Amino acid sequence: MRRRNFLVKRGVVFAVISLLIGALAVPERVLATPSTTYWSPCTMDIQPFGIWHLTYDSYTTMARKLSNRGGDFPTDLGLTVGVLPFEKLQLEVGIDLVEPTDYPVFFNAKLGTPENAWFKGSPALNLGIFNVGTSKGLTAQNAVDVIVGKSLPFVGRLHAGYYFANSSVLKDANGGEENDGFMIGWDRWLIPDKLMIAADYMSGDNVLGGGGVGLYFYFTKNISLLVGPVWYKDENLNGETKFTFQLDINTDISTAKSFLKNWVGKIS
Repeated sequence: MRRRNFLVKRGVVFAVISLLIGALAVPERVLATPSTTYWSPCTMDIQPFGIWHLTYDSYTTMARKLSNRGGDFPTDLGLTVGVLPFEKLQLEVGIDLVEPTDYPVFFNAKLGTPENAWFKGSPALNLGIFNVGTSKGLTAQNAVDVIVGKSLPFVGRLHAGYYFANSSVLKDANGGEENDGFMIGWDRWLIPDKLMIAADYMSGDNVLGGGGVGLYFYFTKNISLLVGPVWYKDENLNGETKFTFQLDINTDISTAKSFLKNWVGKIS
């Protein structure tokens, strides 16, 4: 979803980035992100105001022995919420717990406007920050991205973006500077409200470089499971192709309270 005016003065860009970092209230391989398409944060989506998003993301090799580069990534437990009550300007903030790692806490935020916000047919535009880690020299990638998105009849939704990150943390396998790249994403309903296909790609000879294609299975409109393979630009950094299983739940506070009340009542 989000805004059209790319020709923004440098001072305004820095001001918005400062706002995003301020919203976070904060100064190994991980992608602790805001809303995502599949592997990357390249999506126009932003959490609606007051809606909480819980995610459980896992990545593991399949049918591969440990002696043959089998393995997995730490599990990502994420919580994101929309915090602006406006139709044409939205902001989400999030926190991820990536375990087991030495520095498991990461923050993210994304500000943007939806499609058709400025005029009929205008694309979405987002400005975000992700992988804001707590270890300055190890996990503080502090990656800033700009994303444009547009829905097309019969095609689905297309997303494209650019990211740049902390050059002292995001490097290639040889320790060289490799801290920026482009992103593309696509998603489309195969069965409305039941089954969606999604694919994306993130460039860069770093731990972020890679992509995949998979299916979202919607058990309800607010609960889904994403399944599919993810491959990487540099297997020296991320290892072999892995399969991801991502459980996503959207809820507001009143719904969560009602669920807990009913659940506690049934077991008491």
